[in-house]
Amino acid sequence: MPSAPALVVTDLFAGYERSFVLQGVSLTVTPGDAPLGVVGESGAGKTTLLRAMQGVVKPDRGSVTWNGRAVHRVGRDKKLFASSVRRVLQGDLTEPERARTVTKLVEEGLKDARKAGRTVNRSVEELLDVVALPRHVAQRQGYTLSGGERQRVILARAIAGRPDILLLDEPLTALDPAMRGDIAANIAEITQDLGTAVVLVSHDLELVARMTDEAIFLAGGKIVARGPVFATLASGEHPELRELAAAAPLAVQRIP
Repeated sequence: MPSAPALVVTDLFAGYERSFVLQGVSLTVTPGDAPLGVVGESGAGKTTLLRAMQGVVKPDRGSVTWNGRAVHRVGRDKKLFASSVRRVLQGDLTEPERARTVTKLVEEGLKDARKAGRTVNRSVEELLDVVALPRHVAQRQGYTLSGGERQRVILARAIAGRPDILLLDEPLTALDPAMRGDIAANIAEITQDLGTAVVLVSHDLELVARMTDEAIFLAGGKIVARGPVFATLASGEHPELRELAAAAPLAVQRIP
């Protein structure tokens, strides 16, 4: 079978109201790649980058392409692109979704995978295990769940769809740090097994370090460094990186 298309960001300038949030960012994400983190202070452009990769934000200059086509105008391949590249936000279930059971919600992802010719040899219960939800939750309706439980259902549904690339934007904000670490390890394991590349945006440096071996560091809309999270922060090569390192003194062993 032919390999799945890469998502290619080339010299990207993008933003809002004629103000560039991203300036000259280039990045390639290929299905099967190891998980990649995106780190930076608030306003550095992390979420804007993911929105551009999904086709929600249109480039002012440069390009974001998938299968050789600009992602904001994939045309007749829109559904195929949506099943291949999925973004999970820190948001919530919609009102109609809250009326459905967790089983129905996760099954939607499994059905999407089958429609796209992808197979996921895992049950709803096994997918709930990945996001650390008890199996009895499967019969509950969305409106009975806590915010953290809803976040995890959304994540399980996305994984069930077996995308080629999974864009995670602060996916576990409603959970305590200890639980985030366990779920991150599970996600890394299952996505590697499925051949799904993961791009993770989070302010939680411990989470990014737990889930990825490498991250890109954004400052002023530009990529200023790339490497393992805490080793790169400890290098202190850029002022913004030193500020991030100062916020995590217990994790960063050496700060110049």
